Amino acid sequence: MANANQVGLGRINLSTGTGYGGASDKYATYLKLFSGELFKGFQHETIARDLVTKRTLKNGKSLQFIYTGRMTSSFHTPGTPILGNSDKAPPIAEKTIVMDDLLISSAFVYDLDETLAHYELRGEISRKIGYALAEKYDRLIFRSITRGARSASPVSATNFVEPGGTQIRVGATTNESDAYNAGNLVNAFYDAAAALDEKGVSSDGRCAVLNPRQYYALIQDIGSNGLVNRDVQGTALQGGNGVIEIAGIHIYKSMNIPFLGKYGTKYGGTTGETDPGNTGSFIAPTPENANATGGVNNDYGTNAELGAKSCGLIFQKEAAGVVEAIGPQVQVTNGDVSVIYQGDVILGRMAMGADYLNPAAAVELYVGASAPSGF
Repeated sequence: MANANQVGLGRINLSTGTGYGGASDKYATYLKLFSGELFKGFQHETIARDLVTKRTLKNGKSLQFIYTGRMTSSFHTPGTPILGNSDKAPPIAEKTIVMDDLLISSAFVYDLDETLAHYELRGEISRKIGYALAEKYDRLIFRSITRGARSASPVSATNFVEPGGTQIRVGATTNESDAYNAGNLVNAFYDAAAALDEKGVSSDGRCAVLNPRQYYALIQDIGSNGLVNRDVQGTALQGGNGVIEIAGIHIYKSMNIPFLGKYGTKYGGTTGETDPGNTGSFIAPTPENANATGGVNNDYGTNAELGAKSCGLIFQKEAAGVVEAIGPQVQVTNGDVSVIYQGDVILGRMAMGADYLNPAAAVELYVGASAPSGF
């Protein structure tokens, strides 16, 4: 039997569209089809990839990011040598983001099932694999930003302590329904913008990620108040693609942010939101204990550490970083492997790692009397 690693497995790089790894012309064609579907699924689902600092890692397991603190100025005294600041400014710190293990999603396609089906199966599977990769990708980045919003700056020296993350309360009650109130959210946005300005965070690349019900509440409440970006009109307003802008902050919607102890949304309790029913297994799941999951090499926190009060994120692109050693790729078996198993495995994979970078650029929205603790 041929070695699956040499002949039985073909793969394609989504950034170049080229196949490699011994795939025949037939399977090279399959790979291009599957990679297109997977990449469309990934791009459709993910939003975090373009909102944070992204770097590509080659020939290594980690990547370092450097922080430099601020400096002071003073007037020169004639005749005095200039030898640099006596306080040894600027203070410098380093942040290392480590690669997590290979992230994969796969499915086996049995030839007979495909023959008997009245629909095209492989393209749909490839697209769903892209969704699965994007979901995990976004969740890890949003967890990193949440952690950053609760952290002090890594740059700290005597009289040169840099600002850390920000947590802003939404509303004034202890009810979770405050998180869905458009007026409360608008006030929180202006508070966040002011905090970012005060901490010297650039206004370029500021954005917010809310859950869908929060996003639509803002559209309904402020659509005529001049807070909507008027450069985009019509049906795009409901698209969730950063159309709404408050205090220079573009707003996106996602079901992958930590939200009141769930992912994306929460029903019942004091939320005031009724469970629509038939939500299945994948809506409002409880966040996993990422640090206890095999293959994780960065600190994404546990469910207990995330807590049940977080209800939105506002950040600038420097808030978090993601390193990619392998971008989204698709692989599919062929040759002798397909003959023996009478089917093919379609595999989507990527290698990435994420962590917060500049805590000052991260803001966490929360409800309740006290802010969630750091982790």
